[in-house]
Amino acid sequence: MDNSHDFDRRLRGGCIPQRYVFGIMGFLAVANAYAMRSVLSVAITEMVVVHHGMLGNRTLIPDPMACPAPNGAQVHHVNPENEFDWDEKTQGYILSAFFWGYVLTHLPGGQLAEKFGGKQTLGLGILCTSVLTIATPFAARAGPWWLIVTRFIEGLGEGTTFPALNVLLAQWVPPMERGKLGALVFAGNQIGTVVSSTLTGLMLQHFEGGWPLVFYFFGALGCLWYIIFCFTCYNDPASHPHISTEEREYLSETIGCLKRRENLAPTPWKAMALSIPLWGLILGQIGHDWALFTIQTDLPKYMKSVMHFTVAQNGFLSSLPFLVMWFTALFSGWLSDFLLAHKVINVTLLRKIFTTIASVGPALGSLAASYAGCDKVLVATLFAVGMAFMGFFYPSLKVNALDLSPNYAGTLMAIVNGTGAIAGVITPTLIGYLTPNSHMLEWRMVFWISGGVVLITNVLYCIMGTAVIQPWNDPTGTQEETVKWKSTTEDGLPDEKNIEVTTKKV
Repeated sequence: MDNSHDFDRRLRGGCIPQRYVFGIMGFLAVANAYAMRSVLSVAITEMVVVHHGMLGNRTLIPDPMACPAPNGAQVHHVNPENEFDWDEKTQGYILSAFFWGYVLTHLPGGQLAEKFGGKQTLGLGILCTSVLTIATPFAARAGPWWLIVTRFIEGLGEGTTFPALNVLLAQWVPPMERGKLGALVFAGNQIGTVVSSTLTGLMLQHFEGGWPLVFYFFGALGCLWYIIFCFTCYNDPASHPHISTEEREYLSETIGCLKRRENLAPTPWKAMALSIPLWGLILGQIGHDWALFTIQTDLPKYMKSVMHFTVAQNGFLSSLPFLVMWFTALFSGWLSDFLLAHKVINVTLLRKIFTTIASVGPALGSLAASYAGCDKVLVATLFAVGMAFMGFFYPSLKVNALDLSPNYAGTLMAIVNGTGAIAGVITPTLIGYLTPNSHMLEWRMVFWISGGVVLITNVLYCIMGTAVIQPWNDPTGTQEETVKWKSTTEDGLPDEKNIEVTTKKV
């Protein structure tokens, strides 16, 4: 069997391999999804009015460790034209509402993708989120509860993203390329956050039309992606009308024929529920998501309320950790494939080492940043360096579901990513309660809790996790027959009366 490098050389001068086309479109799907969920995190800092010493009818307690604001005031107040007078708790509810819906559609999304294919399960989910992103300004002006409901439904649409992507990855990506292409696709997280945060900050500062413009812009990009996706990607290599014969044969040899839901026994829920490796993966995902959503959802508020960055600075510096994480994710994906291809390390140990790097780095970086005082350059650097290590998560924990069960990749991703996303429900709301005055010491407690959660869950994953395919991946106990001809006839043909048949479970 040819390896991927020989295959790619055979295609040189021809069309781009379709698995790479899918990798690029999958990357853009994740980038759009994260851009649309992240845009509110920066925009809300310019949507909400904060007055000198007051928020609504509540007196703010001065921060004795406050960093000096650009105008010398202890309480940094924003543009008085901002429309909404929402306290920290209300903002926490708004930011967490997305994840309530996001959690609920993971499992149905995985089941639908396994039964009907991942293409439209992924595509229609992104389209739904895009349309509602465009509708966000209208919901906000109707009232905070309308915005909460809109964000909740956005989450419902986007909840199918990762389960559907996992089904598509299982169909399109050979095992020895999972690190590279998996890191490319899932690193859309970082690029989406970087583009969303940076452009949102610049648009809020330099373009007329105010904060609604950013929602219209990113919603329209999501709609454009869906149109292109419909014409370029397919459920599997067998249904792709433009794939080369060589690539189809190569993927058939390296991946095999995965079973669609109608050819599988019912989902082995009991076996999954009793699977120690699956529980280890779930716990690892919860820890990762806790740390990620703390930074992704609430770092812009920290940069504004504690460090007093301008909106343009806030957008760029809040995105910087995700930019360096993207480079690290691509590097770690390449490193993962290199180490496995040269048999330097086994898959299970690699997954655990990379996951540990992705846990310890962000925990230490965020804590160090909270102790760096008002040194803006040092704070931004520490957040960026710490989050850079989280890039090692993508060729490790994020693709571990494919290791455990290729046949149930969508359902498994739904369980793991959906459960982990509960952290997105908890963290914005918890931060709203822990930081009522946006003091530096209040935020430091937030980072201590985040660091503790990610480190404890990482230890549990290292104890319980594995990259070995699980027995419940094929609960039907399918038998593979091997026929051996023990003799031939006088004409030299196989003697059908003298054969040996052996069977084994596959």
